[in-house]
Amino acid sequence: MATINVTDENFKTDVLESDKPVLVDFWADWCGPCKMIAPALEEISDELGEQVTIAKMDIMENTGTPAEMGVQSIPLMVLFKNGEAVARKVGAAPKSQLKEWLESEI
Repeated sequence: MATINVTDENFKTDVLESDKPVLVDFWADWCGPCKMIAPALEEISDELGEQVTIAKMDIMENTGTPAEMGVQSIPLMVLFKNGEAVARKVGAAPKSQLKEWLESEI
């Protein structure tokens, strides 16, 4: 399962109202570390797609949700369960660490 793109318009439906956990990667095109982790998140999405949805939100194109979430540094990954933010991870990390962190939270 590939990552999905979320926007300010569909964030509530695709993330907060999702029936399974959703990891949202807040990123921007100019962010080197964001680009570095993107392939790892795609692979994790394929590997854990039954358990969690991996979503990406471009903070330059969508400013409302990141502002509401208090996004100050990117990449920022926020895990949502039942409409609530339950875990946050700031910064890039190797795929193994990202997957281990996510599996411990879902």
